Amino acid sequence: MHDHGNLILILGDQLTPHISALAGADRQRDTLVMAEVHDEASYTNHHRKKLVLLFSAMRHFARALQEDGWQVHYHAYDPASDRRSLEDVIRRQLAVTGARRVITTECGEWRLDNEIRQWAQRLDVAVEIRLDDRFLASKEEFANWAKGRKQLRMEFFYREMRRKTGFLMTPDGTPEGGQWNFDADNRKKWTGRPPAPAPFRVEPDAITREVIELVNGQFAGHFGTTDDFHFAVTATDARAALAHFIDFALPCFGDFQDAMSETEDWLFHSILSPSINCGLLDPREVCEAAVQAWYAGRAPLNAVEGFVRQIIGWREFVRGIYWLHMPGYAAENRLGYNRDLPWFYWTGDTRMRCMHKAIDATRRNAYAHHIQRLMVTGNFALLAGIRPEAICDWYLAVYADAYDWVELPNVLGMVMHADGGYLGSKPYAASGKYIQRMSDHCANCHYKVSHSTEEDACPFNALYWHFIHRHRKQFAANPRMTMMYRNWDRQTPERRQALLGRAEDLLERLEQL
Repeated sequence: MHDHGNLILILGDQLTPHISALAGADRQRDTLVMAEVHDEASYTNHHRKKLVLLFSAMRHFARALQEDGWQVHYHAYDPASDRRSLEDVIRRQLAVTGARRVITTECGEWRLDNEIRQWAQRLDVAVEIRLDDRFLASKEEFANWAKGRKQLRMEFFYREMRRKTGFLMTPDGTPEGGQWNFDADNRKKWTGRPPAPAPFRVEPDAITREVIELVNGQFAGHFGTTDDFHFAVTATDARAALAHFIDFALPCFGDFQDAMSETEDWLFHSILSPSINCGLLDPREVCEAAVQAWYAGRAPLNAVEGFVRQIIGWREFVRGIYWLHMPGYAAENRLGYNRDLPWFYWTGDTRMRCMHKAIDATRRNAYAHHIQRLMVTGNFALLAGIRPEAICDWYLAVYADAYDWVELPNVLGMVMHADGGYLGSKPYAASGKYIQRMSDHCANCHYKVSHSTEEDACPFNALYWHFIHRHRKQFAANPRMTMMYRNWDRQTPERRQALLGRAEDLLERLEQL
């Protein structure tokens, strides 16, 4: 029988030269398939910068593969093409090449994974799905860790990952600095000192400029802008961005990682998640660089530990939860929320200053840092009772680093507490006081953070107490919430009525806030 070689499918978030799908592949006989297809680009309102990032990074990666001697079939985006899905592209390539086997690395999305698993039958071809070894913990390993635990705590999983990698561990098996987690040291407000470094910039090359034109033409109705696109689109540029972060931002990252600013979009954040999540940077090499900076005395332990925890702790943890509980997880709505997402999430057109700033930065950059996502846009959605599916879809669409596996548990579990506290030990609900403590937004706001029931009162305040009140049944027994219920019960009946009345009024006219 004539051997036609294999088709090797490489997805847009698998832009890694050592991706498992390529192991043992043959440059002479195998055909690598990469595709920009309508179905993947359009199933949600992806931010235009996210589309530019992925299409450009894919094109650069395909070119590097060709220069390395691989045969690559690259399906560039074409609105007129009848090949609108990955399956269409694969079906055509099977016919063209005569290949009998499709090899791919497991993808990050249940929806697509489910489709690919049906190809064997639908396309009458052998389909081999390989483990994605870019993650520290395989799905199976995580499932074994989670077995028999009623609640999963990231902190305990994170310690396992520290032991497994040896990052920030002493030779006798204890954590450097004598504690696992330095989060308590990472809550400073930023008041302009030390100055925030300029973000790392890559000027768009010819490929990126062509993609920008394509996206502006074909995806004009999509959220966000392509202006000032400066993300890394190659592994070389991504490594330079990593070096830039280690040198200029990591030293202050710990202290100010929860801070928000009127004047600075990026502060001391790495903005490496878009590169890590599409495969341009290996999570291990990123952690390695940060850990080396601590050993070399170039960054403090609270900064390095906090950064490493985001990657080997949170990132791995949410992926584990996603694959453990999909597809059912996506439908969870334990608080029974059904309010529509306010339109200002797409426009930024609201008088709440913190919301306006977070959404406006998101529109411009396809990026906002974790506190803006969790404690501003997320906190508001939680307090206002937004339908989890609607807010999850928003996060998936608007951020350049958002993929279903990472976005869904973070938003549905961590932000919306819609999984009944499976992922987070308490809801991340907060009044305007938290935002005032971590930012300078309140001083420039139409609303007054010191007021709760008046016409000009910060909406977060009354909505917070409304949330506490309406979910008493769910949360009163939570030891981390006892104090809040005590505070609520201490208010006079008149005060409670006024707060609930103000909140009801706000909920009636969310669109006008």
